Amino acid sequence: MGYLQDKKEGCPVAANLQKLKLLYIAKMLVEETDAVAGLTMAQILDRLEAHGITAERKSVYRDIESLREFGLDIQTFQRAPLEYALVTRSFELDDLLLIVDAVQSSRHLTQRKSDALVRSIKHLAPKRERDLLDRHLSVKGRIKIQGDSLLYNVDHIQEAIASRRKVSFRYFSYNAAKEKVMRHSGERYVETPVEIVVNQGVYYLITYNSEADAFEGYRVGRMDYVEVAEERAAKVPRPSDFSVERLDNAVVGAVDGGFVDATLIAEGRAMNAVIDRFGRDVSSTDLGDGEARIEVQVEAGPAFYGWVVRCNGMVRIEGPESLVEGYKEHLRTILEQY
Repeated sequence: MGYLQDKKEGCPVAANLQKLKLLYIAKMLVEETDAVAGLTMAQILDRLEAHGITAERKSVYRDIESLREFGLDIQTFQRAPLEYALVTRSFELDDLLLIVDAVQSSRHLTQRKSDALVRSIKHLAPKRERDLLDRHLSVKGRIKIQGDSLLYNVDHIQEAIASRRKVSFRYFSYNAAKEKVMRHSGERYVETPVEIVVNQGVYYLITYNSEADAFEGYRVGRMDYVEVAEERAAKVPRPSDFSVERLDNAVVGAVDGGFVDATLIAEGRAMNAVIDRFGRDVSSTDLGDGEARIEVQVEAGPAFYGWVVRCNGMVRIEGPESLVEGYKEHLRTILEQY
């Protein structure tokens, strides 16, 4: 009725709708078709009619051909009647399921942010498959952050890196009452940001302090009031060799024990853990008795010692003696607490 009324009043609405016809056809093929199900010509015409657009079959054929020339992989299913479908997409259903799972399992996203992202991801799938993504949302028992501050912190840090300026922030720890306790007497840190590293699901900022000529690591989730400073970033004299292990050590307040060339003896059933930690190219020698000798550089400290403990005796330190003694001292310190 609105279409007829506009036409009577001489408005160019009908012409505009005809121009939109191609876009409506593309939209319905994206949303309603896939490699399994298509739309018949009658269904396409009905949907166009619902938008106030009357069209002849020949004109729709021409539009579909134009979309093909544009690059859309529109196939014709030889059925009775014929169906037209967009069969190739940037993301297939399996890809979207993986993306949804990654979003839902991320501890760095609030539930609100996760839900919003999933709603956006669902629009990348045809309507017929969106229910499958809905059923994939039930991911229980995963700890989520309580706010979006981590994401804002990352944005500010990236902005500082891109503009080659220092980043300013306050840094805190939690006390036994789960209260924030500001470090550095509450004064702001002003550091040159180098890069953000994600280690075991935790975001860290690597910074360079020109006065100390040293790299430091900060947990991004424990940074407050992050700002891009006016001060220009210091020139980093060398590529950052800040180790991921040192980040773990910093979390527990450990003193850096330095890097050492270690020799480990690992049982065959522990090789998965060895490769997961040190990589597929780790130097190893099969000893022929179900064990392997591992030659690797490690940083002495709680991160490495804790990993050896988690191997439940399937990995033992053969040398050097300083690393063996450091591990024993680590165990004694723990036992003294019980």
